[in-house]
Amino acid sequence: MAQDNGKGSFSADIPQSLLDEAVEAVDKRDAGAAPPADPAAAPAGERTEAERLRAELELSQAHGREAFEKLKEEHEKFLRAAADLENYRKRAQREREEVQKFGVEKLLKDLLPVVDNLVRALAAAPPDDPLSGGVKLVLKVLEEVLARNGVKSFHAVGEPFDPKNHEAIVTIPSDGPAGTVLLEHGRGFTLHDRLVRPALVGVAIAPAGGAGPDGGKAG
Repeated sequence: MAQDNGKGSFSADIPQSLLDEAVEAVDKRDAGAAPPADPAAAPAGERTEAERLRAELELSQAHGREAFEKLKEEHEKFLRAAADLENYRKRAQREREEVQKFGVEKLLKDLLPVVDNLVRALAAAPPDDPLSGGVKLVLKVLEEVLARNGVKSFHAVGEPFDPKNHEAIVTIPSDGPAGTVLLEHGRGFTLHDRLVRPALVGVAIAPAGGAGPDGGKAG
Protein backbone atom coordinates (compact mmCIF):
# COMPACT_ATOMS: atom_id res chain seq x y z
CA MET A 1 0.00 0.00 0.00
CA ALA A 2 1.24 3.50 -0.77
CA GLN A 3 1.37 5.95 2.17
CA ASP A 4 1.39 9.78 2.33
CA ASN A 5 4.14 10.76 4.83
CA GLY A 6 3.43 14.47 4.63
CA LYS A 7 3.51 17.35 2.21
CA GLY A 8 5.73 16.68 -0.88
CA SER A 9 6.62 13.12 0.14
CA PHE A 10 5.39 9.80 -1.11
CA SER A 11 6.42 6.24 -0.25
CA ALA A 12 5.31 2.87 -1.58
CA ASP A 13 5.65 -0.58 -0.23
CA ILE A 14 8.22 -1.78 -2.95
CA PRO A 15 10.58 -4.56 -1.91
CA GLN A 16 14.17 -3.52 -1.68
CA SER A 17 15.22 -6.50 -3.76
CA LEU A 18 13.31 -5.21 -6.79
CA LEU A 19 14.90 -1.81 -6.47
CA ASP A 20 18.34 -3.35 -6.35
CA GLU A 21 17.65 -5.41 -9.47
CA ALA A 22 16.46 -2.36 -11.41
CA VAL A 23 19.54 -0.34 -10.49
CA GLU A 24 21.79 -3.23 -11.46
CA ALA A 25 20.06 -3.56 -14.88
CA VAL A 26 20.54 0.15 -15.59
CA ASP A 27 24.22 -0.08 -14.64
CA LYS A 28 24.76 -3.06 -16.95
CA ARG A 29 23.02 -1.31 -19.84
CA ASP A 30 25.16 1.81 -19.44
CA ALA A 31 28.30 -0.24 -19.16
CA GLY A 32 27.59 -2.19 -22.42
CA ALA A 33 26.47 0.78 -24.52
CA ALA A 34 28.72 1.61 -27.54
CA PRO A 35 30.45 4.98 -27.55
CA PRO A 36 28.95 7.67 -29.80
CA ALA A 37 29.63 6.92 -33.49
CA ASP A 38 32.21 8.99 -35.33
CA PRO A 39 30.42 10.42 -38.36
CA ALA A 40 33.72 10.55 -40.27
CA ALA A 41 34.41 6.85 -39.88
CA ALA A 42 31.91 4.10 -40.81
CA PRO A 43 32.11 0.62 -39.32
CA ALA A 44 34.16 -1.93 -41.26
CA GLY A 45 31.03 -3.80 -42.32
CA GLU A 46 29.47 -0.69 -43.77
CA ARG A 47 32.73 0.24 -45.56
CA THR A 48 32.88 -3.21 -47.16
CA GLU A 49 29.29 -2.92 -48.36
CA ALA A 50 29.92 0.57 -49.78
CA GLU A 51 33.02 -0.63 -51.62
CA ARG A 52 31.08 -3.56 -53.06
CA LEU A 53 28.32 -1.27 -54.28
CA ARG A 54 30.88 1.13 -55.78
CA ALA A 55 32.59 -1.72 -57.63
CA GLU A 56 29.26 -2.96 -58.94
CA LEU A 57 28.42 0.56 -60.11
CA GLU A 58 31.76 0.95 -61.91
CA LEU A 59 31.34 -2.47 -63.56
CA SER A 60 27.82 -1.56 -64.62
CA GLN A 61 29.05 1.71 -66.11
CA ALA A 62 31.83 -0.10 -67.98
CA HIS A 63 29.32 -2.57 -69.39
CA GLY A 64 27.08 0.34 -70.35
CA ARG A 65 29.91 2.08 -72.21
CA GLU A 66 30.81 -1.16 -73.99
CA ALA A 67 27.19 -1.72 -75.00
CA PHE A 68 26.94 1.88 -76.25
CA GLU A 69 30.09 1.48 -78.38
CA LYS A 70 28.76 -1.76 -79.87
CA LEU A 71 25.42 -0.11 -80.56
CA LYS A 72 27.19 2.84 -82.20
CA GLU A 73 29.29 0.49 -84.34
CA GLU A 74 26.23 -1.48 -85.43
CA HIS A 75 24.43 1.78 -86.24
CA GLU A 76 27.33 2.91 -88.42
CA LYS A 77 27.35 -0.48 -90.18
CA PHE A 78 23.63 -0.10 -90.81
CA LEU A 79 24.15 3.39 -92.27
CA ARG A 80 26.92 2.13 -94.55
CA ALA A 81 24.79 -0.81 -95.67
CA ALA A 82 21.86 1.54 -96.34
CA ALA A 83 24.13 3.85 -98.35
CA ASP A 84 25.51 0.91 -100.35
CA LEU A 85 21.99 -0.30 -101.04
CA GLU A 86 20.91 3.16 -102.20
CA ASN A 87 23.97 3.43 -104.46
CA TYR A 88 23.22 0.00 -105.91
CA ARG A 89 19.60 1.00 -106.52
CA LYS A 90 20.69 4.18 -108.31
CA ARG A 91 23.28 2.30 -110.37
CA ALA A 92 20.71 -0.33 -111.35
CA GLN A 93 18.29 2.43 -112.31
CA ARG A 94 20.94 4.12 -114.47
CA GLU A 95 21.83 0.82 -116.13
CA ARG A 96 18.17 0.10 -116.82
CA GLU A 97 17.77 3.54 -118.38
CA GLU A 98 20.93 3.00 -120.42
CA VAL A 99 19.52 -0.26 -121.76
CA GLN A 100 16.23 1.40 -122.60
CA LYS A 101 17.93 4.31 -124.38
CA PHE A 102 20.82 2.56 -126.13
CA GLY A 103 19.65 -1.03 -126.40
CA VAL A 104 18.91 -0.49 -130.13
CA GLU A 105 22.38 0.88 -130.89
CA LYS A 106 23.60 -2.32 -132.55
CA LEU A 107 20.45 -2.55 -134.68
CA LEU A 108 20.84 1.11 -135.63
CA LYS A 109 24.40 0.57 -136.83
CA ASP A 110 23.14 -2.24 -139.05
CA LEU A 111 20.41 0.01 -140.47
CA LEU A 112 22.57 3.03 -141.26
CA PRO A 113 24.08 1.55 -144.43
CA VAL A 114 20.52 0.99 -145.66
CA VAL A 115 19.75 4.66 -145.11
CA ASP A 116 22.97 5.64 -146.92
CA ASN A 117 22.12 3.45 -149.91
CA LEU A 118 18.61 4.89 -150.19
CA VAL A 119 20.05 8.43 -150.18
CA ARG A 120 22.60 7.49 -152.87
CA ALA A 121 19.93 5.82 -154.95
CA LEU A 122 17.85 8.98 -154.91
CA ALA A 123 20.88 11.11 -155.79
CA ALA A 124 21.74 8.89 -158.74
CA ALA A 125 18.17 8.41 -160.04
CA PRO A 126 16.99 10.49 -163.01
CA PRO A 127 14.45 13.16 -162.05
CA ASP A 128 11.74 11.41 -164.05
CA ASP A 129 12.39 7.94 -162.63
CA PRO A 130 9.00 6.56 -161.51
CA LEU A 131 10.66 4.58 -158.71
CA SER A 132 12.05 7.68 -157.04
CA GLY A 133 8.75 8.46 -155.35
CA GLY A 134 8.64 5.03 -153.74
CA VAL A 135 12.26 5.27 -152.58
CA LYS A 136 11.61 8.70 -151.08
CA LEU A 137 8.61 7.35 -149.20
CA VAL A 138 10.57 4.41 -147.82
CA LEU A 139 13.40 6.71 -146.74
CA LYS A 140 10.97 9.15 -145.12
CA VAL A 141 9.20 6.43 -143.12
CA LEU A 142 12.52 4.91 -142.04
CA GLU A 143 13.87 8.26 -140.86
CA GLU A 144 10.66 8.95 -138.93
CA VAL A 145 10.95 5.61 -137.15
CA LEU A 146 14.57 6.36 -136.25
CA ALA A 147 13.65 9.83 -134.99
CA ARG A 148 10.95 8.41 -132.68
CA ASN A 149 13.65 6.23 -131.12
CA GLY A 150 16.03 9.13 -130.43
CA VAL A 151 18.10 8.97 -133.61
CA LYS A 152 19.24 12.21 -135.26
CA SER A 153 21.42 12.83 -138.29
CA PHE A 154 23.78 15.74 -138.93
CA HIS A 155 25.66 17.10 -141.95
CA ALA A 156 29.26 18.29 -142.07
CA VAL A 157 29.85 19.92 -145.45
CA GLY A 158 31.32 23.40 -145.08
CA GLU A 159 32.30 22.91 -141.43
CA PRO A 160 35.84 22.68 -140.05
CA PHE A 161 36.96 19.10 -139.66
CA ASP A 162 36.19 17.86 -136.13
CA PRO A 163 37.78 14.49 -135.29
CA LYS A 164 35.17 14.00 -132.55
CA ASN A 165 32.30 14.01 -135.03
CA HIS A 166 33.90 13.49 -138.44
CA GLU A 167 35.85 10.66 -140.02
CA ALA A 168 38.03 11.67 -142.97
CA ILE A 169 37.93 8.99 -145.64
CA VAL A 170 39.57 11.11 -148.35
CA THR A 171 41.56 14.32 -148.70
CA ILE A 172 40.83 16.80 -151.47
CA PRO A 173 43.40 19.38 -152.71
CA SER A 174 41.74 22.77 -152.59
CA ASP A 175 42.57 26.45 -152.76
CA GLY A 176 40.13 27.04 -149.95
CA PRO A 177 40.87 26.81 -146.23
CA ALA A 178 42.63 23.58 -145.39
CA GLY A 179 40.75 21.37 -142.96
CA THR A 180 37.31 22.28 -144.28
CA VAL A 181 34.87 19.46 -145.03
CA LEU A 182 34.18 19.53 -148.79
CA LEU A 183 32.53 16.18 -149.33
CA GLU A 184 30.10 14.09 -147.31
CA HIS A 185 30.03 10.41 -148.15
CA GLY A 186 27.62 9.64 -145.29
CA ARG A 187 25.77 11.64 -142.67
CA GLY A 188 26.68 11.38 -139.00
CA PHE A 189 24.17 9.92 -136.55
CA THR A 190 23.55 10.22 -132.82
CA LEU A 191 21.36 8.18 -130.50
CA HIS A 192 20.06 10.25 -127.58
CA ASP A 193 23.02 12.62 -128.09
CA ARG A 194 25.53 9.75 -128.08
CA LEU A 195 27.58 9.58 -131.28
CA VAL A 196 26.77 6.33 -133.07
CA ARG A 197 28.58 7.05 -136.32
CA PRO A 198 30.72 10.04 -137.32
CA ALA A 199 30.06 11.77 -140.60
CA LEU A 200 32.14 10.21 -143.36
CA VAL A 201 33.81 13.14 -145.08
CA GLY A 202 36.38 14.41 -147.53
CA VAL A 203 38.64 17.15 -146.12
CA ALA A 204 40.34 19.97 -148.00
CA ILE A 205 44.12 20.10 -148.08
CA ALA A 206 46.49 22.57 -149.74
CA PRO A 207 47.24 21.63 -153.37
CA ALA A 208 50.66 20.20 -154.15
CA GLY A 209 53.23 23.00 -154.27
CA GLY A 210 50.71 25.49 -152.88
CA ALA A 211 50.55 27.27 -149.56
CA GLY A 212 49.81 25.14 -146.51
CA PRO A 213 47.44 26.04 -143.73
CA ASP A 214 50.18 28.09 -142.03
CA GLY A 215 50.97 30.08 -145.17
CA GLY A 216 54.07 28.04 -146.05
CA LYS A 217 54.59 25.60 -148.90
CA ALA A 218 52.82 22.30 -148.67
CA GLY A 219 55.29 19.44 -148.42
